[in-house]
Amino acid sequence: MKQILPLTLIVLMLAGNLSLNAQQDINFSQFYELPLLRNPALAGIFNGNVRFTGAYRNQWESVTTPYRTMALGAEAKFFKGLKPGDFLTAGVQLTNDVAGDANLKRTQFLPVVNYHKLLSEEKNTYLSLAFMGGTVNESFDASRLKFDDQFVNGAYSSSNPTSQSFSTTGFQYWDASTGISFKSLINNNVKFYLGAALFHITKPKLTFMHDNEVRLNQKYAFNLGFSAYTNTYDRVVFYADHSRQGGNRVSQGGFLYIHNFDTDGDNARFSVSGGAAYRVKDALIPVVRLTANKVTMGFSYDVNISKLKTASMYRGGFEFTISYSDLWSKRNADAEKVECPVNIW
Repeated sequence: MKQILPLTLIVLMLAGNLSLNAQQDINFSQFYELPLLRNPALAGIFNGNVRFTGAYRNQWESVTTPYRTMALGAEAKFFKGLKPGDFLTAGVQLTNDVAGDANLKRTQFLPVVNYHKLLSEEKNTYLSLAFMGGTVNESFDASRLKFDDQFVNGAYSSSNPTSQSFSTTGFQYWDASTGISFKSLINNNVKFYLGAALFHITKPKLTFMHDNEVRLNQKYAFNLGFSAYTNTYDRVVFYADHSRQGGNRVSQGGFLYIHNFDTDGDNARFSVSGGAAYRVKDALIPVVRLTANKVTMGFSYDVNISKLKTASMYRGGFEFTISYSDLWSKRNADAEKVECPVNIW
């Protein structure tokens, strides 16, 4: 039967025997808006002392059951009790990913702590070291799967018994990551940052079959970017990431051209941005970004250029991001003592 091979592959993937692609980390096209997923040491690199972020992604709806990914993040800076110029960022990253007919779900709750050490006040140079770790839940709905022995005389019925069984349809594990970043100024108009991170330090076990020994591959990530003003109102931002996880390689980068409607620089109340990103051998991604009164919204769409483009007709996925950053009035005095260390957005 035509159904047998695809169904068998799904079962094997869920059981953990095919882990190469099934357990690859989630990725957003507007990855620069979700710094904790790029590198924990990028937490706290923004103007203000609190920030909240959200993202929603809908992918492959033109080809199959869509993959839907959501993320929420929060970051706050702390200054008291630290050496002059230094500060601490504490935050949390939550994600929820749902894929395929069987609703394969992954939910992450990942607190993060990032210490920023001032190296040069003149160049506003900081070295940051961060740790992130928390719980991850994975599950699927076995009742939504169809197995070959449920087809009788060529006809499928969910009431037909199946010999397929699973030790569990859900499990939980602990995950931990770390990262380092370096941020500085070339001059008053040009800022840059470099970073490196290691995700899944302990290579946690993840499988729906207790007798299988499948480990989540460690991921090595490298980040860079810079921001340069071209005149009083405009600046251009470049950013790039490269990651390696098992046999997978992901390289992506892009740019934004940002126009401010006042002369407050990075603190401009109103701005509009346009640009594009490129994920190697996968997608071209036009991006539009709007900022108004400390709220920023981003819109992007993946134009698929991978080997799947014939089936997808170049359609990939829509993505929406939103963020809010501000100064808490009770903490303004502390925040004013520390110059913002390179706003990388």
